[in-house]
Amino acid sequence: MQVKVSAVAPPGAPHMEHNTCINVVSEVIYEIEFSGTRGIQSVSVRFKVSNVSGNSGSSLQQHFTLHFWTRTLSHTLPRSGNPGYITGAPLLIANSGAMQHMNILQSEGDGSCSQFLRHTVQFGRNMRTSCKLSLSPILEDSNCSYIQQKLYRALQGMNRAEDLAVTGSAHSTQAEDWTAILIQDCSVQAVNCTSCCMVPVTLEIQILWTKVGLLSNPQAQILGARYFYQCRPLKFPSTSTVPLTTGVTFADMTEWPEPPRGQPQMHWKLPFDIFFPFKVALNLERSYRDDLAGYLLLILIISSILCF
Repeated sequence: MQVKVSAVAPPGAPHMEHNTCINVVSEVIYEIEFSGTRGIQSVSVRFKVSNVSGNSGSSLQQHFTLHFWTRTLSHTLPRSGNPGYITGAPLLIANSGAMQHMNILQSEGDGSCSQFLRHTVQFGRNMRTSCKLSLSPILEDSNCSYIQQKLYRALQGMNRAEDLAVTGSAHSTQAEDWTAILIQDCSVQAVNCTSCCMVPVTLEIQILWTKVGLLSNPQAQILGARYFYQCRPLKFPSTSTVPLTTGVTFADMTEWPEPPRGQPQMHWKLPFDIFFPFKVALNLERSYRDDLAGYLLLILIISSILCF
């Protein structure tokens, strides 16, 4: 079985201009997709070009890169929680049923966008990355769609995310475990410009989540997500590099219930005149003392008469 090698936007033909050779191939990058059971699935090649002086003694160092990659199978991905997401665990996304980790741009040491390395998005942790993407020389206005697709691919990765896992233990076959990602691209930000191209330069990934379940053991769950592309017109002829930025923001939408009121309080209901028994007893005691004093006075008077 043969696999056709497809060229990704081949460069323009080399030509001389003012003693300078234009569009000289300086780097060739092969990307080979393979499977452990089906072998090589596809091969693509990309070219980087540069300009070389036509003077004698000029030299050019060429670079050749070979990159092998495979689509991650759903059953090989570890869980990111059970069932709710764990802070710091990778976000799970799906494209046509194939699960993978959400990732964003990663820069090289010189500030350029890495072609193969990307940062993994971790649940609950806001991120922001920036880098510069090199563009091939633009020869005509028809290259606008190619530039747009190249920048979209750089921002969102090789495989475009379509769905986001609601929980960290989502299954690829369970539709209720996934939520569609809302995408707002450059098509809604078009401007009237005949000599420019509306291209994405910033991707803002906004994720809403909440805590559900018991108060003693709440579980983190995704409510929704949006890919918001911020675009700007790129005039022709364009610059050789375009700065790109990607940001990830998590927003907690948890609505906590009212706190418990604690133990019920006892409300005592007492009679109107609670001291009535004590008043009766006090009056009886006073009456008894008065009678006793009268008897003693009477005895003293009788005793004095008898003595005389």
